[in-house]
Amino acid sequence: MSFESGRMSFRMFYLPQPMPRDAVARFAAHAAPPLDALSGGEIHGWVSGRHLLDRQIDETTAFFGGYLRLTLMKAERKIPESLLRAECRMEELARLQATGQPALERKERVAIRRDITARLLPSMPPQLKGMSLVHGREADVLFAEALSEKQLDAFQANIRQTLGFGLIPVTPHAAALRRRKLDTRDLPPASFSPDCAEDTVSPSVGQDFLTWMWFFSEARGGVFRVTGHGEFAVMVEGPLVFVMEGEGAHETVLRRGCPVLSAEAKISLLSGKKLKRARIQIARGQEAWSCAFDADEFVFRGLRLPDEEALDPAGRFQERMSRLGAFKEAFLSLYDLFLRERADETAWRETLAEAHRWVQERASRR
Repeated sequence: MSFESGRMSFRMFYLPQPMPRDAVARFAAHAAPPLDALSGGEIHGWVSGRHLLDRQIDETTAFFGGYLRLTLMKAERKIPESLLRAECRMEELARLQATGQPALERKERVAIRRDITARLLPSMPPQLKGMSLVHGREADVLFAEALSEKQLDAFQANIRQTLGFGLIPVTPHAAALRRRKLDTRDLPPASFSPDCAEDTVSPSVGQDFLTWMWFFSEARGGVFRVTGHGEFAVMVEGPLVFVMEGEGAHETVLRRGCPVLSAEAKISLLSGKKLKRARIQIARGQEAWSCAFDADEFVFRGLRLPDEEALDPAGRFQERMSRLGAFKEAFLSLYDLFLRERADETAWRETLAEAHRWVQERASRR
């Protein structure tokens, strides 16, 4: 699973209240049913982080390296579409031959598909999927692999059923409220282009942040300090996804070559588009974290951590969680730096003037 090895994909959540003391018992009470309970449809529930069939959830299995580590498992039976089409066609041809009809009516074909589905489905092997969560004791943030809107809804529904309360996704709006007591809905739109009026651009604060991050890295060197963690530097890399609301081309995707130095990137900025997704890299000395970042939702995909040193599994997991925590602190501290400027009308006006010069003067090549 990604929290234990390789690259991580996740979003962060705030807990509206402390994790219950009996949290493990609550997760155990909502453990996944055994696979033999699966007929049609799907079953879901919690399993330990050891594997997707480990329904035993207790203090020993729920924690690893001092962190709560569980997985929301979903099991369902599915018939491969190619197999279903072949079985249906075989039955249709047999009926045509038996009756001498030139074709079957639609309702008969629907009935054939329904009957074959009922016959084949019980014999299909279960397909298992999992969304893992990790939470450190007394930590203010929980990490989970709930990336898409559908996954987020399923994760939240099961968390709410298990703990009795839902979690708060760490979005640009939620993080601003939590860290700065700032309601981003009160902020006016901002244009990074000297050629576009503010009322014509996207009001997304997340897109403002990612575009500002790019400006901050190129025009100001990208260096910032994080209390207790030292000095970091940030860099924005391709692929780049630009968006703009209103008429015309809404989205521009730049992938090949060196997108950040392309003429198309400069044209996108001048036209008022902002970065919605990009690859970001945050570094501290010889350590580097890099991932694809979705600015609207604060979703991180494929986070690559600095090289690991520990050899035993528990020690390696603790090291990975420590480095994930360092990335979280650096990222949110950078967001704090942005919010301080964004919320200060005078400072933000000066920032935009500087950003306009950056957009106009930045080098580009074809």
